[in-house]
Amino acid sequence: MTLSDARAAIGAAVPLDPALLTHEDRAGLLRYMTMMRSAEERALGLYKQGKVPGSFYDGRGQEAISVGAAFALSPRDRLCILHRDLGAHFVRGVTPDRYLANYLGRIGGVTGGKDANMHFGDPGLGCVGMVSMLPDMALVANGMALAMKMRGEARVALTFFGDGSSANGQWHEAMNFAGVQRLPVVFVLENNRFAYSTPNELEFAADPVERAGAYGMPGIEVDGNDVEAVFGAVHAAVERAREGGGPTLVECQTMRMHGHGAHDDMGYVPPELLAEWEARDPIQGYVARLLEEFGFVDEEVERIDAEVRAYVAECAERALASPLPDPAVALEGVFAERWEPLGDGAAPWSGWAPQAPESGGAPASDPTVERRAA
Repeated sequence: MTLSDARAAIGAAVPLDPALLTHEDRAGLLRYMTMMRSAEERALGLYKQGKVPGSFYDGRGQEAISVGAAFALSPRDRLCILHRDLGAHFVRGVTPDRYLANYLGRIGGVTGGKDANMHFGDPGLGCVGMVSMLPDMALVANGMALAMKMRGEARVALTFFGDGSSANGQWHEAMNFAGVQRLPVVFVLENNRFAYSTPNELEFAADPVERAGAYGMPGIEVDGNDVEAVFGAVHAAVERAREGGGPTLVECQTMRMHGHGAHDDMGYVPPELLAEWEARDPIQGYVARLLEEFGFVDEEVERIDAEVRAYVAECAERALASPLPDPAVALEGVFAERWEPLGDGAAPWSGWAPQAPESGGAPASDPTVERRAA
């Protein structure tokens, strides 16, 4: 792609073909978003009870981004998932008990009790654990994408980051290298209006999506509170990358509805801005659309909500019952004593059904049903 072509590609995402998603796909999108919100609400409650040893971070209001983006990936694609993207972990196959146990510092957590935060990724599901220097994960995604390209594989790497990341040098390096090498990587930028307490207008003079062309890739802007719009934009970017077209930057416009962490009271956010985005809640908005456009009925939506919340409650009990680790495990895994390839994650979108793991008879997009490995 030439520089002029990339600049011309800046704009809104192409509207999603409704036929790409089945009724069960749409039910699955709602389940995963509801699961993310319910699990984070439960984790926040545990934090307030003093059961979480560290701080707490969530992605309330941003559920559509991580769920919609991860839903577009195949089992053999790879992700770098960050701290506001719990939905992507759930889509790939992590269960809420493992997430909650991780925050509690228990053996049942993804890190086996070493972290007590969101610095985790299940390598068996094709996910790389994050570090707090958020733009750095874009470089890691580039590394995975480069390996895929060198091996001639039709696979894609995807990573998330926030608007604040785009003001860092690591972000520039990642974008530049991906563009030069035409890597099969998708960059999902979650513009939630604030980098901690710094608003967009004090972060950058030119919006990141406008800068994408300078790196030789298209930049697509999408409503980050519309899960189907996110899925559609990422699906198109993933297919483009898989076919050798190179990287894409997808900027999702959204709002962080809670503070940077549980310790942050958001006193710097104008109340009217929060009220504006509260009215655009991604879950409530999707429920309304399912009822109005896609043949769902109130009873079905209510059943999904009840089933997911009951499942999360059961997972919370399992997490609380998980024991604390032996302190000696802190010394394990400090050095890479052996190498194991990343495994394949779940891919619940019906478009990947022939490649998805065996579900034991459960609908592929129903995460409340425990699955057995194929």
